[in-house]
Formats: sequence, structure tokens, C-alpha cells
Amino acid sequence: MQRSFDDLGTPLAATTFCIVDLETTGATPATCGITEIGAVKVRGGECLGTFQTLVNPGAAIPPEITVLTGITQSMVGPAPRVEAVLGAFVEFADGCVLVGHNIRFDVSFLNAALERDGWARLRHPIVDTCALAKRLLRDDVPNCRLGTLASRLRLDHRPTHRALDDALATTDLLHVLLERAASLGVLGLDDLLALPRLGGHPLVAKLRLTTSLPRTPGVYLFVDGRGEVLYVGKATNLRQRVRSYFSSDDRRKIGPLLRETQGIRHVACATTLEAAVTEVRLIHEHQPRYNRVAKRWRSYTYVKLTMDEAFPRLAVVRTPKPDGGVYVGPLPSAAVARLVTDAVHSAVPLRRCSARVPQSRLAVHVAPCTPAQLGVAACPCSGDIGEAAYRELAVRAARGLTSQPELLLEPLAHRMAALAAAERFEEAADVRDRAAALAQTLNRQRRTDALRRAGVVRLAFGADAGAEVRNGVLVRTWTGEPGLPLAVGPEPPPPEGPLPCEVADEVGCIAGWLEAEAGRVRLEHCDGGLASVVEPFPSFQPGASLLPAGRR
Repeated sequence: MQRSFDDLGTPLAATTFCIVDLETTGATPATCGITEIGAVKVRGGECLGTFQTLVNPGAAIPPEITVLTGITQSMVGPAPRVEAVLGAFVEFADGCVLVGHNIRFDVSFLNAALERDGWARLRHPIVDTCALAKRLLRDDVPNCRLGTLASRLRLDHRPTHRALDDALATTDLLHVLLERAASLGVLGLDDLLALPRLGGHPLVAKLRLTTSLPRTPGVYLFVDGRGEVLYVGKATNLRQRVRSYFSSDDRRKIGPLLRETQGIRHVACATTLEAAVTEVRLIHEHQPRYNRVAKRWRSYTYVKLTMDEAFPRLAVVRTPKPDGGVYVGPLPSAAVARLVTDAVHSAVPLRRCSARVPQSRLAVHVAPCTPAQLGVAACPCSGDIGEAAYRELAVRAARGLTSQPELLLEPLAHRMAALAAAERFEEAADVRDRAAALAQTLNRQRRTDALRRAGVVRLAFGADAGAEVRNGVLVRTWTGEPGLPLAVGPEPPPPEGPLPCEVADEVGCIAGWLEAEAGRVRLEHCDGGLASVVEPFPSFQPGASLLPAGRR
């Protein structure tokens, strides 16, 4: 039975390779047959065995194939049919990495024969020496044909278009390629399998910087020659993730980063949750030039409903205060905050002016403001609404921003549908954008508020991994026995009140991680309640329902 290759980080010196070559009657496995199979099994530079047999293809061998290979009809006449040798070959290659020069050609013929005889297809990892040679030797040879490489590299065996001879020559070539690849830090099987993509990158020489990276969860930091952190990222497999930068086709994005990079540091983490949180903390600390997300937390804003006024209004503020107001956020920018306030104004006609409402507004005639004249806002300054009636509007807005989001989202959904039905599509699109911003903001706030109010939360995930979160901030994580508190971290925020900007990214990161991993996480302890509302928010995306289930 074919063993699995879950640990593709196996050192190449401990990896068993099966180098295979076929001779066939043509180029198409659907209509052509195999005439010869040759294979060599090696590990650590030592030959463990060979496999060679002629095969009766069950059809005539074309003359040009006989000229090329020297295999005649009389040679294959007494040979076994392919179905008689498949079992022996599969057993010989069991537990191996398949290697060949243009290996996909040989594998396609083997898989076609296996399927016709009721066998499972080959599931082995595959290494193509032709693809490796194009990456590692293309500047030294005119082409990457096996014969050319054998001649230029003076291999011990030369290809003859006979299966075992060609497999032996390919084995010699593989050892040369492994030696060249080691100079680039390719020491494990996963590195070798990725090398055909990595090797084509113009900055492939910097692959050496990844040699010391482990294959564990953690955070990596690209640094320049002065030690300045250029970019911070997280990974479930540090080595694999960082090396993938050298196979990206998006040169405009990673090219300048890699050119500036002179070193790669890493922080190993016990769990993927710790890696995600550590990434956020390091971005906050270093403010790397190439990171976009989570580094502008000092410019986050809040939307505030000023409940301490007789006639509350919405405002965009930088710093929350303990003034009894209803705060939403923090939000990533003032532009997003304005979209949210516009959405609330579209659903509830709160006043839009920031002027103090005159105490004598009923005695002195004040002309209604423009929004009031357009019928989209109340105007207490003109005396058209009393304090009690206006307070009802403010309370509805406050409930919509906290406990009953449908009070705001449903009017927006109906407004958007009405505009679309009237073919006022640009106005409908504006309402959609406002509603989407509000829905995303309220959904994010609902998740972070629930996590903060849960208090101390202990989680178990994986075989023996766990974490402890306090008011939305990660304080401990472990594999095996519960570990010590994390060395550096912010103070957990209070369970109530506006979420401080400095911890907003971390709390949001943990809440998002919990939502994504909910099916694989076990809740072992929770001071309060921690549950997701079953009924999701409307997304306000094209094709999505505009109203929650039960309200359509």
C-alpha cells in the first residue's frame, strides 16, 4: 500500500527515490503501449535495487520506434503483457518519490495501464529532472535533453533509448541536481518539489536566507541591510510560506521587497492563533513599509451618537470618552466612518447639524436646515420636532447600533430595492455601499463585543494545543501542557465601553480566527457567554438576500 507523504519536510538524504523510464510504441497512452520498463531505487546516494522488463504491447511496434530504441517485435513477443508486471512495479516503487526526465510522459502511460487493469492511479510525489535542470543548469548547457546533459556533465551512464540505461543516466543527473540545489538551501523534500517554480525567480540566490526557517507555525520578518523591518507575515509552515515568495508571478508586489531584503528573521509560535496575534503585535511595533493592514491603528476613528445631549447627533471622533455616548468602532478610516454615519442618517432622520440647539427655538423662528427641507432629517432648531419625539429617534438609532441592527439595515434594504425598482441604479448603488459599510461594521462590533464580555476563555484545538484569551486579548498559548503567559502583550481591555484602538486589531484577529476555526475548537472554560448569533447579517452584495431570514 502506498504510504502517505504527510511530512514532506523529510531530509533529501533520507528520501527514497524511484527513477523510472519507459519505452513505448508512440506518444499517446490511449492508443499506444509500453514496450519496456526500467527503474532504479536510490536513497542517500546508494542504489537499493533495479527493475527492468520488456513488455509485450499487444500491437505491432512501428519501424521508426524500432530504429530509435532497438526493440523489435521478436524481442517483445515472449515478454509478459503490462498487466502482468504492474503489480511488481507498484511494489518496487512503494514508498518512493517518482523521478524521471519528462516524468509526466512516463506517469501518464503507467496510470493509463493501471486504470485499464483496475488499479488505482499513482499518488507518489513526482520530481521532473528536466524541469529541475532548466532551473539549475540552463546557463551551462545549450538544452536540457537527457543526452546533452549526460554529455556535458560527464555522467557515468549515457542514455541509449533503453529503459534501464536511461533510468541509470537520470539517476546520475538527479544526484548532480541535488548537489546544485543544496547550494540554494534545498535540503528537504518539500523544497525540492517547489524548486522548479522557485528557481525561475530573478532573486533566487536569496533562497539561502530561508535555510534556517523551520516548518512550523510562526511569524517571519523581512529586514533590510540596516536591520529595519520591511514586512511582517504569518504562516502555518514558515519555510514553505517564505520560499513561496520566490515563485510568485506578481513581480510588482514582491520584487522591490525581495530586492531590499538582506535578512529574514522569524518567531516560532506554538499555534496558528499565536502566530496570527504575534503578526498583529509586530506590525504595530515596527510599522513595516510593505504592510498595509493593521499598521495605521493610530488613525482609527469612531462613530459616536451623542446621547448626553438633548437632541443627540452622530459625530466622527478620534478618541472615545466616558461621556455616555454610543460608540461604534474603531473604524479603519474617516471615509468608512462617514459611510456608516450616512447609512444611519438614511435609516433614521437624526439632525445633521453640529450647532447647539437654541433653548428658545420655539419662541424664535429658525429656518429649517437643507436636509430638513429635503425631508431626510429632523430639525429641532426650527421647532418642528419636540424633545420627546426626537429622543425616540435617538433611542431607535442607539438600539440599531447596539442590540437590534435590523432597525437600521431593513430601512436601507427597502430603500435600495425601491430605488432599483424605479431604475435609479446609481442612487441604489450609493445606498448599497452605505448599507454594506454599516453591516460590516456592526457585524465586526458584535463579534468583538461578545469576545470581550466573555472574560477569560480557554480553548482547546488540535491534538494537544490550547490558548487562553482574556477580554479578547491572547494571554497564553501552548502545545502539550499549558504554558507560561506570552512575554509581551497589551493589557486586556475592559469588557464594556468603546474598544481601544491599540487592541482593536488583536481582538478582531482572535474573533475572526474563532469564527473560521469554530468547527475545530473546543471551549473548555468561559467566564461569560460566548456564542454566535445563528441569523447572519445581510451582506448587501450582488445576488445576496437583503433581509435576514424571517424578515423577508
